[in-house]
Amino acid sequence: MITAELKNYYPFTGNRLDLDGLSYHYLDEGTGAPVVMVHGNPSWSFYYRNLVLALRDRYRCIVPDHIGCGFSDKPGDERYDYTLSRRVDDLERLIDHLGITEKITLVLHDWGGMIGMTYAARHPERIGRLVLLNTAAFHLPKEKTFPLGLKICRDTALGSFLVRGFNAFSVGASIVGCKKNPMPRDLQQAYRAPYDSWQNRIATLRFVQDIPLFSGDRNFDLVSQVADSLVKFRGLPISIYWGELDFVFDPTFLKEWIRRFPEAQVHRYPDAGHYILEDMKDEVIPLIENFLDTTFPVPASESRC
Repeated sequence: MITAELKNYYPFTGNRLDLDGLSYHYLDEGTGAPVVMVHGNPSWSFYYRNLVLALRDRYRCIVPDHIGCGFSDKPGDERYDYTLSRRVDDLERLIDHLGITEKITLVLHDWGGMIGMTYAARHPERIGRLVLLNTAAFHLPKEKTFPLGLKICRDTALGSFLVRGFNAFSVGASIVGCKKNPMPRDLQQAYRAPYDSWQNRIATLRFVQDIPLFSGDRNFDLVSQVADSLVKFRGLPISIYWGELDFVFDPTFLKEWIRRFPEAQVHRYPDAGHYILEDMKDEVIPLIENFLDTTFPVPASESRC
């Protein structure tokens, strides 16, 4: 349910797709070339609200809430497999349901990078452009140490209790996610709003627990396969926007993206954090608009390798 206060930030009606009895909430705003925006953890479609408002007069903006997130259903483990491959299945079903035939521009943040690029690896012919925002579609870079906070959440009973009992992951992200322009309290509360109970925080924990670090971890091989597929997209128009004070997706991840996509447009923000569309919205959103308005989707099959 959208409260009156939240509606001021999030002036959208929303749509729903039935996924085997589960309600999958998504935005479908505007008309024109399709721009699919995929959020991460512990955010939701709310993260993209300002970008949708800026683009919907000339683009079709499609923004799902992953199951367990935002205004989508938040089932227990007995009803939903909280894992990468299922997330991609959901996204695939949404795009097929909407009957999109044009080349898609993917806008990807946090876990959205892994989900979106796994979808892209399945359907490279459908992808026309990429916008990357503090995200990854490959394993942890060798020079990057897995953050202690994530390790506690991923591997310990204490971490599980803190995330589900006290909403520690969402609360922490809303506080440290913006560095140059910290979120005011009401905006922090809006980011946390969907995660208001033990049950409703299941996805914020399962996302962290699903991070594959070692061979043998569930989805480790899938991440390897997606990373290997990135070369297919090297010739697409690609634009990257990066908050360098992100405590997880730090400049080591940006370095890896640049290595894989050396011709991408890169915009670095040394004093910004993880939620780059929030922290630097007045700079980044116009740049994304300009990128979309001045480039044209290129089929991945025509990309240079």
